Amino acid sequence: MKANLMRAFGVDSLTVEEVEDPSPGRGQVVVRVVEAGVNPVDYFVVSGMRTVEPMPHIPGAEFAGVVEEVGPDVKSVRPGDRVVVYPRVFCGRCDMCVSGSEHLCRVGGIVGAVTNGGFAEKALVSESNVFKIPDSVSWDIAASLPVAALTPYHALREAGVSPGDVVVIVGASGNTGQFALQLAKMMGARVLAVSSKKWPLELGADEVAPVEQSYEVLRKMTGGRLADVVVDAVGTPTLPTSLKLLDSRGRLIIFGALRGSSLSLSATDLYSRELRIVGTTGGTRGEFMRLIDMASRGLLKVKVWRRHRLTEAREALKLLFSRERDGRVMLVAGS
Repeated sequence: MKANLMRAFGVDSLTVEEVEDPSPGRGQVVVRVVEAGVNPVDYFVVSGMRTVEPMPHIPGAEFAGVVEEVGPDVKSVRPGDRVVVYPRVFCGRCDMCVSGSEHLCRVGGIVGAVTNGGFAEKALVSESNVFKIPDSVSWDIAASLPVAALTPYHALREAGVSPGDVVVIVGASGNTGQFALQLAKMMGARVLAVSSKKWPLELGADEVAPVEQSYEVLRKMTGGRLADVVVDAVGTPTLPTSLKLLDSRGRLIIFGALRGSSLSLSATDLYSRELRIVGTTGGTRGEFMRLIDMASRGLLKVKVWRRHRLTEAREALKLLFSRERDGRVMLVAGS
C-alpha cells in the first residue's frame, strides 16, 4: 500500500512510499482509509514535538473508512462496514481507563503518534477503537469527529456549559472552533465566534467579531456582561484577550496552543474574580459515541477549505498555518 512515511523529523522529510499492507492480529481491524483530517497534532508529530513510535512512522490521528479485514475474535464490525476511529490508544486496566477517562490512560497515547496512523491507504487499529457509522454521515463529517469535534465537545462538558450561558469561541473558523460553536449552541448557550471570517454565522454563532473587537461586541451582545466560558485553542497571542472576556466566576478552557503556549496572568485577578482555568485534551469513548449519534441525526456541519489526495500529506500539513486557510484541510483517497 502507499503511505506517507517519515524516516526523520520535519514536514519536508515526509515521503510517499510503498509499504507492506497491515495484517490484523487478535482483536485488530484493518481499515481502508477513505478520508483523514489534517490537524496540528499531526504537524507536531511530524515535527518531532511529540513522542513518536514506531519509526519509520505513518502519522494521522483523525480518519474514517471502510473495514477491509478483521482479525480473530473481532465481533463488532465486519468487512465492508463504514467506520470512524476513536483516536486514543488505551489499556483498559489503569485507574484512568477504569474510571471512564481512557483518553488519559497511563500507558496510552494518540493514534498516529504512539502507533502508525491514517495517512496511508490502510490502517491497523484495535477493535475497541472502531465505531460503525451509517451511510447518512458524510466522510467529511466522519473524518472530523475524532479530533475536530471530540476535543471541543469534551472541553465544553468539562466547562459545565448550560442553557443561557455566554460562550466565546476564539479561533471559531478553525478545525475545533467550528465544532465548538455548534456544540455550544446545542447546549443552549449564546455564542460569540471570534474570527476574521463571517461564515461562523452560518453554523449558528449569534455574533462574529475579530479578536481586536471581541470585547466591545461581547458587551453589546450581552447588554453589558461578559462570558461564562471562553474556549481558546489558539494560544499566546489571544490568551490575554480571552482572560479579559471572562465574567466573574468565568471559565477559560484551553485544549491547544497552536501559536504558542505561554500564559501570563495576575494572581489577584484570578482569585478576586474567582476565575477558573481548565485544561482539557481529547475526549472519552462515551462522548465519541454521542457525537456519532449527533452526526447520524444530521446535527453537525463542517466547512472544508481544501481537499488533497491521501498521498499529499506534506503539502496539506504546510497549509495548516496559512493565513489564507478558510476551514478544514482534508486528505481524501482516490481524489
